[in-house]
Amino acid sequence: MTIKEALKQGGKALQNGKEARILLSHHLGIDSLQLILKENEVLKNPDDYFGLIRRAQADEPIEYITQSASFYARDFFIQKGALIPRPETEILVDKVVQLAQTLHKPTIAEIGVGSGIISCLIALLVDDVSITATDISQEAILVAKINAKRFGVEDKITFIHTPYLIDIQEKFDIIVSNPPYIADDAKVENNLSYEPDIALFGGQVGDEVLKNIIDIAAYHDNCYLCCEMGYDQKEPLSKYFKTKGLGEADFYKDLAGFDRGFTLTIGENNRK
Repeated sequence: MTIKEALKQGGKALQNGKEARILLSHHLGIDSLQLILKENEVLKNPDDYFGLIRRAQADEPIEYITQSASFYARDFFIQKGALIPRPETEILVDKVVQLAQTLHKPTIAEIGVGSGIISCLIALLVDDVSITATDISQEAILVAKINAKRFGVEDKITFIHTPYLIDIQEKFDIIVSNPPYIADDAKVENNLSYEPDIALFGGQVGDEVLKNIIDIAAYHDNCYLCCEMGYDQKEPLSKYFKTKGLGEADFYKDLAGFDRGFTLTIGENNRK
């Protein structure tokens, strides 16, 4: 069987030629251009390639199969135990970077570091930044540390295995989080079953973790809070801000036009 024939069979099995090509490139350890140039060569170890195809047919995310996720035009390491990055989170990164660049030697806390994409990119894009990144999952922290080393920013990020910011006394200029915000009983797509529940489901209503993070930020008194959220959570969170006396948040939408996150100034933040 040639590479071209295997690709045709894989694409037919998945009904997705692009994913079949990604999996074949991963199997052979070559890029898509080399795949074209070698398409008439005999495929080595075809059983291994079609094993990858079967995993994808079972709805296993292609990012976990290849252990690679594209985010912000960079390739991050990913494996089970850490949430797969979504394109809309790039907007959250942009918001934090814009704020951080207005501050002198900003200190930032990320609650729920996951694969480390947010902290790593902030460390890459902001000079003289110091980041404390927490997670309750040791598996996620391991992935995040691998990515920090991959991009050479491990000296800017301190990883701590803890819920929220428990036992951390430092005050921060910015707190950022892409927390779990799906309701516990929500029906989700099959491929999400491969991702960690603790990174997806935020409680009975879905916004409980977000509200806990808001409470933590309020304690800091003088900081920015930047969070991703569910598309239907703008109204309840707006009410929660008011009950806490925190004022108005600046909500933003994702590229599909859905409400997707907010930035909130807590206290008089004039640390320039």
